[in-house]
Amino acid sequence: MILSEVLKGIEGLDLRKGSLETEFAEIKCDSRLVNPGDMFVAIVGFKTDGHLYVESALERGARVVVVQEGRFDIGMIPDSVTVLVAPDTRKVLALSACNYYGHPSREFKLVGVTGTKGKTTTTYMIKSILEKAGKKVGLIGTIANYIGNEEIEAQRTTPESIDLQKLFRQMADAKVDVVVMEVSSHSLALDRVLGCTFDIGVFTNLTQDHLDFHETFDNYLDAKAKLFAISKEGFVNCDDMYARKLMDKVGNCPITTYGIDNNPFVCAANIIITNSYSDFRLPFNKVIQRIRVPIPGRFTVYNALAAICVTIRLGCSMEAVLAGLETVRVPGRSEIVPNVRNFTIIVDYAHTPDSLENILKASRVYTKGKIICVFGCGGDRDTMKRPMMGEISGKLAGFTVITSDNPRTEDPEAIVAQIEEGIKKTSGKYKVIVDRKKAIEFALKQAQRNDLVLIAGKGHETYQEINGEKHHFDDREVVLEALKKLPEPKEKNLYAW
Repeated sequence: MILSEVLKGIEGLDLRKGSLETEFAEIKCDSRLVNPGDMFVAIVGFKTDGHLYVESALERGARVVVVQEGRFDIGMIPDSVTVLVAPDTRKVLALSACNYYGHPSREFKLVGVTGTKGKTTTTYMIKSILEKAGKKVGLIGTIANYIGNEEIEAQRTTPESIDLQKLFRQMADAKVDVVVMEVSSHSLALDRVLGCTFDIGVFTNLTQDHLDFHETFDNYLDAKAKLFAISKEGFVNCDDMYARKLMDKVGNCPITTYGIDNNPFVCAANIIITNSYSDFRLPFNKVIQRIRVPIPGRFTVYNALAAICVTIRLGCSMEAVLAGLETVRVPGRSEIVPNVRNFTIIVDYAHTPDSLENILKASRVYTKGKIICVFGCGGDRDTMKRPMMGEISGKLAGFTVITSDNPRTEDPEAIVAQIEEGIKKTSGKYKVIVDRKKAIEFALKQAQRNDLVLIAGKGHETYQEINGEKHHFDDREVVLEALKKLPEPKEKNLYAW
């Protein structure tokens, strides 16, 4: 590949050494992956700075190096290497990746879903409906990436720009019709999706999360709004308290609202929530449609509305919408664990104050017995939410088991203590069991007829990260093993999931 072709349309670049007609092999931003003849773009990361590894990239044979102004002494780079200096190397990485892979996102319809919560469920709903309509779908998100039926492991919610464009190229070559992806606030703030044009952008909601990265709520909102600057049109949940602020920031992007309460354009009514499904009515083409989704909770209605808006806009029939929503399954999102006992077990990814509050409130609507909530908080993340989540569970759950989540490099005992500060503000009953496996086993032993055991925080995750190492741990597997240890129930639930 000729360097000048990959840099087309990128402004602010300053060629300091070499030639724009230099040929190179691939673009890399990780020095460990550089091969002889590659182009290395040094980016400033969240945890480290790529400029610290320029020399390593050169040792591995980089032919072209792009550095950020003021970050590296280019005098240290041999004259045989082509060197460019840029105001922002992240933008260079994203735009050059688009050029390198031939702008693959122009070869299919691209849908982006952003918001604090609901992204994963909404994208799975959209995928399910599109597939019922006969479309080949690509999906990019937290749980996994898909090209049609082929599953690809996901490293992060939204891949780095160079990885994203490579995946887009694979999807385009596989002739997908639509790609639906979760677009995280990190990816928007760090320009990972720069250069893409989204046919549709979706905003689900905004609640406290990731303030360790964004620092302020305004920064967080600004990052979400960036999706609509690169979208042809957007759908916004108008019931979210930040919807109006977001819509004021979207510029010329035409917006359609969906919701329940605040006079949305697309509106759900007559909502029924049970322990196994959500049901609502939706006016469509002068006919009232009955929508049923096998995921309990009011938040499910919002996610379904977003999915309906997107898929109808993409030409799907109402028959495909109904079929897709009736059969959708989302790992670790209000996922009911099958059992023959007379209580319900749900595994959910709720790991923020708002998401925990929502699922507890939703559960209280249909739970006849008490709610036993098992949860912890991740380490090396926003510490402010820990006591908040403790207080929420103390107020809304009948009993709380505070435990470990992914402590990462933090002391799990210290994390649990911060959660405990919040629950002590309430009259809620609780127990601290730092070992997550033992916490789940204890919760199941306490459950009685008509109770609900909610195991929150990790959802689909199949690991627990401790001191930088990932150990296999799946809440669903732990539940099934723990159930085997319990005495046989005197009365089995013949209708259990």
